[in-house]
Amino acid sequence: MTIRTIIFFLVVFCAGISAGYAVRGSVNGSKTTKNGADLRLQREGQAKFINPLLACDNSTESLTNSDMNLFKSEVQKYLNTRNDKGNVTKVSVYFRELNDGQWFSIGDTEQFIPASLRKVPLMIALLKQGEEEKDLLDRKVKLDLSTDENMKQNIKPSHPTVLGNSYTIRDLIFRMIVYSDNNAFFYLTRIVHPAELQKVYSKLRVLDKADGTSDNFMSVQTYESFFRVLYNATYLSRSSSSWALSIMSNSEFKTGIVAGVPSSVEVSHKFGEHSDAPQAPVQLHDCGIVYHPMHPYLICVMSHGPNYEYLSDVIAGVSKTIYEKVDIQPRINTQQ
Repeated sequence: MTIRTIIFFLVVFCAGISAGYAVRGSVNGSKTTKNGADLRLQREGQAKFINPLLACDNSTESLTNSDMNLFKSEVQKYLNTRNDKGNVTKVSVYFRELNDGQWFSIGDTEQFIPASLRKVPLMIALLKQGEEEKDLLDRKVKLDLSTDENMKQNIKPSHPTVLGNSYTIRDLIFRMIVYSDNNAFFYLTRIVHPAELQKVYSKLRVLDKADGTSDNFMSVQTYESFFRVLYNATYLSRSSSSWALSIMSNSEFKTGIVAGVPSSVEVSHKFGEHSDAPQAPVQLHDCGIVYHPMHPYLICVMSHGPNYEYLSDVIAGVSKTIYEKVDIQPRINTQQ
């Protein structure tokens, strides 16, 4: 068993303790054990995009449940002001302080169509595959799709791929994430080993869509796992995890989460959008890591409402509310 495999199961164990306490309410974290002790996540030290997890043991330093209750109540208060206008059909929010593990969620049982959010687990699977097939990412391929899938997108890439042109697998991954290019996504589904992609979902205990089931199958509390394993560098190598988060920090989608934080703060994130028909309600989601200088945190917002402009503004408002609350918290050492 490799060191990374041991650490991966350690993360699952820590997350399992957290999940066990979720039955007490949706304000919780991975800090409290049955004997009343606190879990401290021991980390190697904050690199630019990752902070590898080494172990978890007892500690008394963390954000408290009262802090989480305050965070949650402020976000809920903001959402209530938007829902009073009768525009948002439903919205879910997940927040986790990454270096001490405290979290809360709102509407975590709601399910949504992930749409382009599925590009993140595909990227993870391809990078994992590339760790075994050393020439995979530099392999050049011809984009020989029969249909330009980018034409079906509502939020189109500013630098779309061109059918018939050649790209490396690494460049297609970059374009799939940074520009949310659908041509890159559909081509890469032909490259990834199906078992490798399924492993990403199964090891993180995230259900992928089964044939015949509803397209609404993803929740904020299941999707956040993809970002957590990248930040902890527990599934991929540290270099692969860091590269994945670095390209997500270059996403050209600047509304939503990014619009709610100062321009100097980096955000590694991915958005997803879906619309069934013109004039029909839409779905807009944005999930990622906000690199607050003292308290990096994970935020995921999924929403369903009248139009993309309105929903992106709601997501930005949630992001701003959370950032302002995080920013007034006591400063802790993120090297732990």
